[in-house]
Amino acid sequence: MTDLADLESRFSGRLLTEGEDTAPFLTDWRGIWRGKALAVAQPDTVEGVAAIVRWCAERGIALVPQGGNTGMSGGATPDADGKALVLSLARLARIRAIDPVNDTITLDAGCILANVQQSAEQADRLFPLSLAAEGSCTIGGNLATNAGGTGVLRYGNARDLCLGIEVVTAQGEIWDGLRGLRKDNSGYDLRDLYIGSEGTLGVITGAVMKLFPRPTSLTTCFVACPSIKAATTILARLKARYDSQLTGFEILTDQCLALVEAHVPGCRSPLSARAPWYALIELASFDPDIDMHDAMEGLLASAFEEGLLDDATIAVSLSQRDDFWRLRESIAEAQGAIGKTIKHDISLPISRIDEFIAKTLPAIAGRWPDMLPVVFGHLGDGNLHFNFSPVAGSDQDAFLAEQDELNSIVHDMVVALGGSISAEHGLGVLRRDEAARFKSPVEMGLVCAIKRALDPRGILNPGKVLPPETLNGKDASWL
Repeated sequence: MTDLADLESRFSGRLLTEGEDTAPFLTDWRGIWRGKALAVAQPDTVEGVAAIVRWCAERGIALVPQGGNTGMSGGATPDADGKALVLSLARLARIRAIDPVNDTITLDAGCILANVQQSAEQADRLFPLSLAAEGSCTIGGNLATNAGGTGVLRYGNARDLCLGIEVVTAQGEIWDGLRGLRKDNSGYDLRDLYIGSEGTLGVITGAVMKLFPRPTSLTTCFVACPSIKAATTILARLKARYDSQLTGFEILTDQCLALVEAHVPGCRSPLSARAPWYALIELASFDPDIDMHDAMEGLLASAFEEGLLDDATIAVSLSQRDDFWRLRESIAEAQGAIGKTIKHDISLPISRIDEFIAKTLPAIAGRWPDMLPVVFGHLGDGNLHFNFSPVAGSDQDAFLAEQDELNSIVHDMVVALGGSISAEHGLGVLRRDEAARFKSPVEMGLVCAIKRALDPRGILNPGKVLPPETLNGKDASWL
């Protein structure tokens, strides 16, 4: 029997063992994956994390790192055998330092994203990572999945925002890589190995993140477009003219807008016209003497004359700007309100998104006429959330039974057009096997070699990112 009393004596913090205490950590945010665990450990210090990992390494016990438990791919949920220990970093939530001259913030991995944004604002700086789950997701989880969000067009993914990290290795050693440097060519970039690895190579416990000047003003508009091609044309013109001042370009279909209007109280379209597609566009000014409103008006007027948009409105207040963003950010909530969903988090070259839409949606409608497409996402960086729901009154279990075939159609087309089947949600267990299907034996061999080198006993988040058979040699095609 596992000696949990010995584990508890090795670190300061909490060890949860009772069912009602551990339950929130054993189910993912979407309610799809449910597991069991020996216990849930919540250390107060980095040294406590290291002690817990050493305890697991000594016994060959699997360890599942967990941040805010807001992941979309099951990457932070233990399996059903009950033999793993969940390592929650929620109590590591300290802002260690803010350096406004170097434009950096150093913090614990358990810091909630919204709190980091507020700390930056108090220092008159901007931390631009922004996600729907920012009120509960943590920086460690953001880095472990290389989170994206709405600011990638201007500021990049979590990886791009990170200068240095602190990691507890699979052996329970602490690597201090907390360097606030923008140039460091002193060897292999270990930081980039751990970012995006979903806790399978090490446990991220701290980070140095970039800060930026805060915009003096934001100009936000909501636009009705006749096609996705028209939206990408407007995007290209904005990028050519305003470059770094373009901080957001989101898209959604009329089906998405209708869902939000029907299921999220207080949400309604700000436009009089309906259209197949809508774009949410935001320009930022960093000079108090420059207002981008006139520039936005001029570009929209030109686009209207050319038939690239059917209608448009520019927010005249912060409250109206928030209303525009609420339409975009409430889509997942609205889709969930009508029942089961099949989700795809994909990325494509922006130049091929129109082709993807034109080929994939008709193929799916021809095969499943009762499926409702819910398509939205970050057009500015090529990331689409290509989702489906059953139409009202249809059999939801029968709908979910079509998931594998639907996934194959979507993902085969994505890869054929040079895209990725996981843009910002990570692989976890949801996309683990499908990702392996699309990777070459050479790539899988390199990835497995890294995993074996850094986690030779395979205790860190087993079963996530890499199919188990690729690590134990049963499937020689990957070796």
